[in-house]
Amino acid sequence: MIYSSLFNLVWIIALASSPSQSHAQSRVLTIATEGYFRPYNLTRSDGTLDGYEVELGQHLCQTMKVECNFIAIPFDAIVTSLQIGKADAVMGALSATETREKVIDFSVSYGRTPQVFATLRDGPYSKLPHMEENLDLSGNQHETEQALQDVNTAIKGATVGVVSGSIAQSLINAYFREGTTIREYKTAEQVDLDLANGRIDMQATARSYLNTIQKTQAYSDVVMTGPLFQRRPARARGRCRSAQGRS
Repeated sequence: MIYSSLFNLVWIIALASSPSQSHAQSRVLTIATEGYFRPYNLTRSDGTLDGYEVELGQHLCQTMKVECNFIAIPFDAIVTSLQIGKADAVMGALSATETREKVIDFSVSYGRTPQVFATLRDGPYSKLPHMEENLDLSGNQHETEQALQDVNTAIKGATVGVVSGSIAQSLINAYFREGTTIREYKTAEQVDLDLANGRIDMQATARSYLNTIQKTQAYSDVVMTGPLFQRRPARARGRCRSAQGRS
């Protein structure tokens, strides 16, 4: 199940009260996103949300002929926002775990990006084994296990930062928990700041997000290290389930 649940960027939808088509056309669809995970979502200086997910969400709403309203929710509370009815849908990088699939429904993936480690340019973990190799976690099991063992040995003793509830956290928990100290954060911004200031040794994140922050002066010394963790695209998941009244 680990191989089949990691590394999709997915749009999560909850249909606790599936409205009729005529009612849906008149209602406002509230979509939650983090508001910091560039280039997928970001908050402009005027407080408005923007990014790929916002543009995609607006296009979907236009296609469905409904009005959509985007709100920013801390990543560690984004699933809860569905369950308590604060949001009708969530767009974000969440792992499709069995526990989550019991209470919410996942759409097909709208984007794919490898998960990677990031560290400071001159730090002790800047040259991890299998540098920039594509490591397919659904591929040859022997080769995968050997590469994972090599990386595990190299990062033993490291403190790794992850956003709580993220795909990166699923990666770390599944393959790199032994021998490392895992530090969880509410937002990607908090992880970035602690890495840049040397309070953690590495962070695990999406490569596309890392590429974006590396272009800023504050994080110009942050580099990718080790392999690119990914898997083959997942199949679309089944029927929708209610997000209310479940825990």
